[in-house]
Amino acid sequence: MTSEVTKPDEVALRARLATLVQEHRDLDGAIEAMESGSDQLALSRLKKRKLQLKDEIAEINAALLPDIIA
Repeated sequence: MTSEVTKPDEVALRARLATLVQEHRDLDGAIEAMESGSDQLALSRLKKRKLQLKDEIAEINAALLPDIIA
C-alpha cells in the first residue's frame, strides 16, 4: 500500500493485525504440541499457515508505518 491510510482503515488494519498476531501465537503452541507426534503433514500445514500469517502481519505493519524519507 503506497497511499496514506485513512483513520477508519487504520482502525480496521489494527484490529486485523491483533487477530493475526493472536493466531500466530496460538499456532506456536499447536506446533510445539505436535512436534513430538507423528502427523508430519498436519505439522507442515501449521508451519505453512504460520509463515503466511507472518507475511500478512508484515504487510499490515508496513501499511501502518508512514514512509520516512531520509
